[in-house]
Amino acid sequence: MSPKLADLQLYVGQSDIMHFISRRSVTLQSCLCWMNQLAKTDQALRVSFTAAVLLHAAYKTTQNSLTDEMLDVLATTCMQSNDVRLCLNARHSSVLSLHQAAILMKIVANISWSTVQLIEIELSKAYLYRALKCKDSSSIYCLANVYLAVLYCTTGQYQTAIDFCTLMTRSHEHSQCSSYVVQGELLPRIDHQVDSSLGLAVFYQYIRTAAFSEEQSRRQVNFFTTEQFAHYLLVKLLSVAINCHQLPQTSLAAEHRRYRQRFCASSKLFITDVIVFSFTKRIRCLSKNRLTMADENKSSTLRQLDTSKLVELLQQSAVEHLSRCRELDFLGFGQLTLARDFRALNAYKYGQYKRCLQISMRNVSALAVNRDETYLCLPLIPECIQLLDDDIVSLIGLVAVVGLNPSCIRLSTRW
Repeated sequence: MSPKLADLQLYVGQSDIMHFISRRSVTLQSCLCWMNQLAKTDQALRVSFTAAVLLHAAYKTTQNSLTDEMLDVLATTCMQSNDVRLCLNARHSSVLSLHQAAILMKIVANISWSTVQLIEIELSKAYLYRALKCKDSSSIYCLANVYLAVLYCTTGQYQTAIDFCTLMTRSHEHSQCSSYVVQGELLPRIDHQVDSSLGLAVFYQYIRTAAFSEEQSRRQVNFFTTEQFAHYLLVKLLSVAINCHQLPQTSLAAEHRRYRQRFCASSKLFITDVIVFSFTKRIRCLSKNRLTMADENKSSTLRQLDTSKLVELLQQSAVEHLSRCRELDFLGFGQLTLARDFRALNAYKYGQYKRCLQISMRNVSALAVNRDETYLCLPLIPECIQLLDDDIVSLIGLVAVVGLNPSCIRLSTRW
């Protein structure tokens, strides 16, 4: 088979996938079926399927918010998981929803962040929100709030993180949550003091191993007491707010006193709790350029996830996957690739005109040298239209108004 014909067949397959998902949507079961079948085919088709799912999820989320079905589809796609039973059971169980969030958090904590990992952070938040909405949420109430505070701190939304810490430390449900602890292995690298505490705890365990029996040395030490960790995180975040003149100094002093009182009154502490408590005397303010203190609609934010960031990340990751698919297409046939074309489109959409110009100039130069190169067409389905800027979308609407069928139009990515 000639490279041109193979390339054309591959493009038709990718286009069919996007059209099918756009028309039929995708469920958890159908997503797993697609993944299993595509595992036997070309890698470019698998990447194309992932891009189609991300675009479809972004479009559906802007239309109907983030449903349980779409949440599980995204988590399955990102993690390449196949545990349908766990996903379905977790929809009605706070403990299992918390478990789903913990799986995603553990992945993010152990690798460098990319767009996919940022999506997994947003999905972790979504699972935690769902856990808090379950009827049996009282047992995980404190832990879910602390993990939400950690995740919002990770994404730089410090005011929301403060709100969740405050909500937890002022809660009267600690007795029902006392069996739960914050697992150090789930915490992303956001705080040097926490990392140091975990490292010192491991060293402490090593000393105990040398001094005591092997049975005692098996005790794990990478835990924090939920309430104590929430107080520590709140003190740390309040120091940021004060440094940026968002709160008076008295608020930090009051929280210090409350933290010290709860610490002294606690009947059970981990060595990590003791270490981070000692660090609060030397807390340094975080950099101002990472601060996002002015979150609007506080009460709404604490009740449900703002999906706008998730949608933006899904679109960005879809563009990356489409570009990767473009690279794989041409890599297999030994031709020059214009993998940057989708990235130029995305840069233009978000007003990054200088970057768009640079990418487009490279594309034009490449086209001048390789005039016979094949190129992609962008099908005008709703999932792809969201990638376009307002002017082009308005043009598509005008075409529909004058009576033409927009689905018959193909936008070339050769700009």
